Amino acid sequence: MILRRLSINLRAQNWTAIMVEFVMVVLGVFFGILAANWNLERSAKQETGRLLSQLDSEMGVFIANLDSIATYYQVTDAFAAQAAAGWRGDPAVSDSAFVIAAYQASQINGVGNNSSVWAQIFGAENLRNIDDSGLRLNLRQLMTFDYDLVHLAAAASRYREEVRKVIPDVQQKAIRAQCGDKDRPGGIIVIPARCDLVLPPAEATRTAAALRARPELAGELNWHRAAIATQMQNINTLKNHCIALTKRID
Repeated sequence: MILRRLSINLRAQNWTAIMVEFVMVVLGVFFGILAANWNLERSAKQETGRLLSQLDSEMGVFIANLDSIATYYQVTDAFAAQAAAGWRGDPAVSDSAFVIAAYQASQINGVGNNSSVWAQIFGAENLRNIDDSGLRLNLRQLMTFDYDLVHLAAAASRYREEVRKVIPDVQQKAIRAQCGDKDRPGGIIVIPARCDLVLPPAEATRTAAALRARPELAGELNWHRAAIATQMQNINTLKNHCIALTKRID
C-alpha cells in the first residue's frame, strides 16, 4: 500500500508526501529490525538461563567426582606407606602384602573433563549473554583451566612404570581382579581400602625379593606421592572454581 502511494506521489511530484512516505518506510524497517533483534536477544538470554540451570546440575556431579578422586588417593597413599615400610624391611609387612601394596600404590586417577567439554555443555558464545560479570569470570575460569594438570597423565610417574615391570603380570592381574578400580555411577572410580588377596607364598617371596633388589624404587615412590600431591592441589583449585560457579548460579 505504501509503495503504491509512493509511486502515485512520484508521478504527481508531490515531494512532501513522498518524504512522509519515505520516512514511514524507513521507520517501519528500523522498528522491524529492532523488534527482531530484541526477540533474538530475549531468546538467547532464555537459552543461556536454561543452559546455566543444566550446568548447575552438571556441577554437582562433577564436584562429587572430584571428591571421589581425593578419597581414591587416600587409599592408594595408605598402600604407599605400607610399600615404603616393605622396602625398609619392616617385619610387620609380609611379602604378599608388600607386593600388593607396591602395586596398589601405583594406581592413579584423574579428571576426564577438559575445557572443550564445558564449552560443549554451555557454549562459549553464551558468555556474552550473561549480565553478571562475576558469573562470567567463574565460567571463564572453568573453561580456560589447564586440565592437563589434573588429568590421569599428571600422576603417570616413573614409579608406576618401573614397579609394574618388576611385578609379574599374573600377579598384577590377580590384584586388579580382586582389588582394582571399580566403576560407580557418575563416572566415579573407587578402589577398595583393603586388599584381602593372599598371593602364593613362593611367588610372593620371589617378587618381594625382586622389589627389594631395586631400592631406588623407594625413592621413586616418594616422587610418585609428591606428584599425586601436586595433582590434588590442582584438583582442589578446580573444585574451588566449581563451587564458586555454583554459588553464583544459585
